[in-house]
Amino acid sequence: MATLLHLDSSAFHEPSVSREVTAAFRRTWESSHPDGTVIYRDLAKDPLPHLDADGIASAFAPADSHTPGQATAAALRAELADELERADAILIGTPMYNFTIPSTLKAWLDQVIIVGRTAGEGGSVAGKPVTVVAARGGGYGPGTPRESFEFVTTYLEKVLTGMLSLDVEFIVPELTLAKTQPQMAELIPAAEASRAEAVQTATQKAKALAERFAA
Repeated sequence: MATLLHLDSSAFHEPSVSREVTAAFRRTWESSHPDGTVIYRDLAKDPLPHLDADGIASAFAPADSHTPGQATAAALRAELADELERADAILIGTPMYNFTIPSTLKAWLDQVIIVGRTAGEGGSVAGKPVTVVAARGGGYGPGTPRESFEFVTTYLEKVLTGMLSLDVEFIVPELTLAKTQPQMAELIPAAEASRAEAVQTATQKAKALAERFAA
């Protein structure tokens, strides 16, 4: 049966639009693969260490020459790479924090991108489908005043395709702060419509992927 790797990175659990949408995706996926496997990491609840000198050096040194620190760092990177390689599909939930992704998600990316294994020419995860739910509090779409401030989808598209050669699709619920920011009150209907559309799209994408891997 198929395996889904599911990552959430929002610091909030309730309310969290990115978590709500990834949950809808996962429910649909699991209903189609009741005997399948879901590998789940809550990067906010259980953050990974940032990539350090030991982690970097361990990738360029033979295992039998590793220091204790390098061995520990290499073991973590190998564990994360194994999870990514085992997955048939990947689901990532991320909010926008200060115009970009949470540092917890960046830590996962830095740990799992291993040139010569998962990344680079002939990487072990090339072509895997990844669905990114990228929620943001305001409007950053094409033609909006803050279009140029958007570094979530622009960054993730480059790193996920350029480094890992993954097949990336985005679901982008917007205006998620409308209910809590008085100055955005008039945007609440648009925010609700964006959230509902994101949930529907996530459900449809999960169903299509599930059918693909059931074939």
